[in-house]
This record gives sequence, C-alpha cells and structure tokens, in this order.
Amino acid sequence: MNHVTLGQSGLSVTPICLGTMTFGEQVNEADAHAILDRSLARGVNFIDAAEMYSVPARAETCGSTETIIGNWFAKNPGARQKVVLATKVAGPARGMPWIRGEVSKAGIIEACEGSLKRLQTDVIDLYQIHWPARNVPAFGAIYFDPAKDRPMPSIEVQLEAMAELVKAGKVRAIGLSNESPYGVHEFVRIAEQMGLPRVATVQNPYCLINRAYENGLDETCHRLGVSLLAYSPLGFGLLTGKYDETGLVGNHGRMALFDSMKAQRWGRPEALAAAKRYNALAREHGLTPAQLALAFCYHHPKVASTIIGVTSVTQLEQCLDAWGTTLSPELLKAIDTIRWELRDPAQ
Repeated sequence: MNHVTLGQSGLSVTPICLGTMTFGEQVNEADAHAILDRSLARGVNFIDAAEMYSVPARAETCGSTETIIGNWFAKNPGARQKVVLATKVAGPARGMPWIRGEVSKAGIIEACEGSLKRLQTDVIDLYQIHWPARNVPAFGAIYFDPAKDRPMPSIEVQLEAMAELVKAGKVRAIGLSNESPYGVHEFVRIAEQMGLPRVATVQNPYCLINRAYENGLDETCHRLGVSLLAYSPLGFGLLTGKYDETGLVGNHGRMALFDSMKAQRWGRPEALAAAKRYNALAREHGLTPAQLALAFCYHHPKVASTIIGVTSVTQLEQCLDAWGTTLSPELLKAIDTIRWELRDPAQ
C-alpha cells in the first residue's frame, strides 16, 4: 500500500486505518493487542480511537479503548514511533452525562490531557472533534432545524484550544468528524483568517448504503484540501451479508448484540434492504459482500484512508486481503444504478 498525506498536515498514512471502538466491549485487551500486533505486521501505520470509546458508549467503559492502546504501546517499545495515532474529543453530551457538556476551550485541553495519559504517549498525531459543537443534523438526522440552536462555544474558541495543544507539542494536526459542508468550510475559513491550526481531515461515514458525503461535502473537501477518513465502510456489518438471512437478530454481530444500535440509522429496514441488494450484486460478480464494500472505499479517489473495525485477527486479515480487489467499470456502474434507486438509506 502506498502512503497518502492527510490534507496539508504532512502526516503520511496507509490508506487503511485500524478503527478501535470495539476494544473494551466486544474485544478484550489480549485480543485487541493481538489485532494491533497483526495490523502493524501487515503494514498498517494508522490507528484511530476516541475518548468515549468503547462502543456502545457506557460510563463503565468510557476511555477503555485508549487505555488498551496505551498498554499496547507500553508493552511494545518502538511501536508508538511506527504509527500515526488519531483520537477524538467528544462533542456536546448526547445522552452521555459522564462526558463534559460542551466543547469549551478548557474542556478540549482537559480531554486531550486525559487521552494522552490513557494512551501513554506525549503527542497525538491527529486530534479530532468527534461531532459538532452546534446544532447540526447528524447521526441519522437529515433536516436542519434552526429552532434547536443553543449557545455553544464558537469555532474560533475550539480552534484556539487546538492551537494551544499544537503549540505545546501535544497535538500535531487536527481534524473533524461527523461534520457538514458548512462546518468544514467555517473551520478552514476561520483558521486561515485568524492564523489558527487548519483542519487536515474529516472523518465521516462513507459506504455503499451511506454516500451522503457526495451530497456537497465532497466538493468542499476537494476545494479546501481536506482529506476524507471514511468510517463504517461495511455499514456496521450490514454489507458483510451476515444479516441477509437472519435480519438484525440471531447473530453475533454488534447490530444483533446491542439494542441501542438497532435504533440508529444502520438499523433502519431500508438500510438492510439496500445492503441485501449490494450483497447480491457482489455475489453475482464472484465477490464476497465485504470485498465489494471495502474495495469500493479502498480505491475511491475521494477517500484518503478507510477505517476498518474488527473483532478478531481473522476479520482483520479478511479486511486487509480485500485491498487487492478491484471493481470493473461495469460493476461500478451497477453500484451507481442501485444508489440512484435507493439513495442513502443509512444517512
């Protein structure tokens, strides 16, 4: 795999990133360390975490993912220097009272200090705001409602906090997550206007059943030089085919294990119906559903790096082996035909 540069940051990463939100809930520490070992051995140099992980979010496991990664660094001298480490500060509380209520300047700095301690490192390579600190449709909401606006720390204040962390050498580059075209544009505009750190990346969902990124955010990122980190390329498992026969029950996948996830965008009946169409298309072309879904993201010119989440070394190997899968122009056209009909049911 050739490395790619994230935005204007100078960070050089593999086009596959190991997502770790299962560490501490579905994956115990020993198994997580085995996944990290194998990922590094296979050449992946990019790891993504968040202060609120593992998922589903619970007070008891908040920060557990970062702790597991930090313990891995402690056990493997030299590993930290081999990876680009990304993590995220939580946005305003979304039913999680154990996380601070707003993304204030002091809150961002405090959160970073906590992540550094858990990760057992002196610096975070890419520090991201997990979701916007303002009223914005996200996580399945699609309509902006100005009546929901509330006082929140400004983008300038958030960037000033990031500037302090960068100046102190605790953060190398910054990014956003679950952002809109407006948000990305404003973060870049204000940074350039005020001489503050410029966002390098936006981490948003992008997969066959959610291509909302292409509804305007793609142009914003292209013109502003912001790289896309695509998460949920397998649509929370729907695009592996494992739910095709059983539905979201009678299965060991996260959508079957956790009722809270069934209520999210990935649990919509329309999302599963669309996934079945893409999964059938994959089989018609001699591919597994996962190979089709991953190859679509891996080799898409709009994606800088694809974040894969696994619960075993076996799953990791399968995801990495899919790197060699290419999709013909005819197959890509068939994918677009389904999208034209079904649009983005997991948006």
